[in-house]
Amino acid sequence: MVGRLGADDSASVGLVSTSLWLFWGLCSAAMVGFSVQVAHRIGAADYSGARNVLRQGISGALLFGILMGVIGISIAWELPGWLGGTEAVNQKASVYFLVFVAALPVLTLNYLGSAVLRASGNMKIAGALNVMMCALDVVFNYFLIFPTGHMDVGGLQIMIPGAGLGVLGAALGTVCAEMVTAGAVMWWACRRTPELALWGKYATGEPNGGRKFLPTGNVLRNALKVSAPMTLEHGVICGAQIMVTVIVAPLGVMAIAANSFAVTAEALCYMPGYGIADAATTLVGQSYGAKRKDLARQFGYLTVGLGMVVMSVMGVIMWIGAPWVMELLSPVEDIQLLGMSALRIEAWAEPMFAASIVAYGVMVGVGDTIIPAVMNFSSIWLVRLPIAALLAPVMGLNGVWVAMCIELCFRGGIFLWRLLSGSWLKHGLKIQEADDLK
Repeated sequence: MVGRLGADDSASVGLVSTSLWLFWGLCSAAMVGFSVQVAHRIGAADYSGARNVLRQGISGALLFGILMGVIGISIAWELPGWLGGTEAVNQKASVYFLVFVAALPVLTLNYLGSAVLRASGNMKIAGALNVMMCALDVVFNYFLIFPTGHMDVGGLQIMIPGAGLGVLGAALGTVCAEMVTAGAVMWWACRRTPELALWGKYATGEPNGGRKFLPTGNVLRNALKVSAPMTLEHGVICGAQIMVTVIVAPLGVMAIAANSFAVTAEALCYMPGYGIADAATTLVGQSYGAKRKDLARQFGYLTVGLGMVVMSVMGVIMWIGAPWVMELLSPVEDIQLLGMSALRIEAWAEPMFAASIVAYGVMVGVGDTIIPAVMNFSSIWLVRLPIAALLAPVMGLNGVWVAMCIELCFRGGIFLWRLLSGSWLKHGLKIQEADDLK
């Protein structure tokens, strides 16, 4: 929809998109430390302990989301200039970024609720609610981005109301969808999930009531052991992605917009991989909590193999459908051609990208995050960035995506090596007794 507003508006969104990924990813990574503990507790049939972790996770989500929101708001007006944006896009980019970071406390609760639902084994509701968020995002965006207009239906002119807010409407629409979904996700986790319910019929007789919302020492330490490496890793990786934006920015508005749209389109390929990675984290985490390392290893191999097959198929589809996808995202021919070329380069990396995504989810399931985090950010800083910096002046945007393709293949190789070595099972989080939560 933003693509229909023109190249400048598209570039204003694309300019700050990697910075938003940084903030979103930090909030998401911070919640994994709580959800992994929930999976381990449920695997050990310690449901009271799982509820206590959830209570403390709610407090942690709100505090961390507020902190990140304050930081984001403080840099919103300067950020586009730091990224090399022009006056034509900087103001709208700042507004777009500001709206999103102001809503980070709500989004962090959404991340927590979805993660603990998956940790409990309820992938369907977590997935369905986030699909609902995408649908609401489309609806809210349509009415907020475009002005009031008329639609011809069977010869009848029907008036379609609209706020005509443009880029601001795009941000507000997504935030509204996130708020609705966060409320639904937390309600289902805290009331409708038997293993986690904090009130209602499933919570009958639950000891300690609401006295455990403040994080206790053991829960917080375990959360930090899992989340701190992931948070640092995501910060470093997104820092590298922001550097990629800095490399792309001198190539012009068309390249910025095409890069942003190509990244969006690529999600059609890699989001199934992340879904399988979430399932892997739950299956491996519950098996590990039940002290079934053999089962955890089998689930690890199975999910990584499945992820590679699925994303290989999606890569073929992306290579074939790249022209039509880019036509859908932007009416500007130069943007379409640049984005199509980028997507066809990236399609070759999808199998190994899947290996890195799902293997990472497997290792997170046991609480092994330090070494995988180092592998992730070392790969992008030591392989992708130097190659992109060398190729961009010669090959333009294609050079940036060739560098990405090479790096993702390398990253998938090292994750497969570690998965097969079995060393990740030796570095998992220590399973504690129920009393450790008190």
